[in-house]
Amino acid sequence: MPTFARTVPTGKAITGLAVAAALVAPAGTPALARSSGEAATLTRSSGEAAPLTLPAPTGRYPVGTVPLHLVDRSRPDPWVAARPYRELMVSVWYPARRSPNLPTAPHMSPRAAEDFGKTLAAALFGVKPGEVDWAVTETHAGAGAPVSRSAGRLPVVLFSPGFGAPRSVGTTVIEDLASRGYVVVSVDHTHEAAQVEFPGGRLERSTFPPQPTQDAMNKALEVRVADTRFVLDQLTRLDGGHNPDAGRRPLPAGLRGGLDLSRVGMLGHSMGGATAAQVVHDDRRVDAGVNLDGGHRGAVARTGLAKPFLQVAAEQHTRVGDPTWWSFWDRSKGWKRELRFTGARHYSFTDAEALAPQLTGLPENALRELIGTIGPDQAVAAQRAYVAAFFDLHLKGRDTPLFDGPAGRYPAVELIP
Repeated sequence: MPTFARTVPTGKAITGLAVAAALVAPAGTPALARSSGEAATLTRSSGEAAPLTLPAPTGRYPVGTVPLHLVDRSRPDPWVAARPYRELMVSVWYPARRSPNLPTAPHMSPRAAEDFGKTLAAALFGVKPGEVDWAVTETHAGAGAPVSRSAGRLPVVLFSPGFGAPRSVGTTVIEDLASRGYVVVSVDHTHEAAQVEFPGGRLERSTFPPQPTQDAMNKALEVRVADTRFVLDQLTRLDGGHNPDAGRRPLPAGLRGGLDLSRVGMLGHSMGGATAAQVVHDDRRVDAGVNLDGGHRGAVARTGLAKPFLQVAAEQHTRVGDPTWWSFWDRSKGWKRELRFTGARHYSFTDAEALAPQLTGLPENALRELIGTIGPDQAVAAQRAYVAAFFDLHLKGRDTPLFDGPAGRYPAVELIP
């Protein structure tokens, strides 16, 4: 099975684990070895396998979600020559009315979860297929729940994951933003992501070679930007009363006409953060963006931005060590802040921060290499607070003291001048 590179904070690509993965450990990190042969799994005291859990959102609204199958017939698939059009899967997350009789949406769809267990789980957690049932982890969102009427017209935030990663890896932050009064749309970048499940159970896997060239990685960024701008086009259609889903599956009540597309932001992790910067640069409809520990690619690394942008770094990621961050910062003339999370690692800014500590059998040193020494509760709370505060400030016009100096509630977060 091929290995995959990711965009590391230094802007270089690395390989080394025999899986198709964006969530590969940083350069120099040892593979996640087992401790005394113990299986890496979560168990109850009875020995019965128990599901992994995600932290509950903290906002005032319940959350709903719906997947959309989008087809862009204006361009062929950039990675599969035989496909005359581009297909994407996205998930829309939003403030919802309480709907206790609706099922809770899963963290991953069934076939995607099964494939994740065979590929990315090995890279990220050192878990063998079958040791963890990834399909039973639930979100906190009602599947297809009606949109909350009390939330009013909702600003929109787009989410792009790391290179090769599925859209599900940012659920911890995504759900929380939705609970605070945002529509958040997470995007799978088909044939780059390790796995994408389409309606009917069709699974599309990554087509990237074991060691992608820099040209391929640069093309991947261009494709991501085009994907994201197409999704925004489809959200405009949705808000105008149309159903953009290729299968015309029912939409949640209140979603059409409920989006405020005069207030749009973008959030991304790793290469998704680079994508966010480039989309904010290229698309006048996108007002502000957040980069979670991603090295920049593309023109924006050289030109910077005149719009608000937040850079969030793991402890080892600095402007001095990453020339793309230095040039981006130096040339950005809009509102800008850079935060460093003491004790955090690259994957602290994914759902791994919440999920990895629940696995038994992962050696302590491997866990530290994956998510650092920052406490998971502290890391999740701080990420959620600063991301929400940024979008509240720039999309909702709500003042916040969080970017003025140290915050006692979040001692691990350092504001870098």
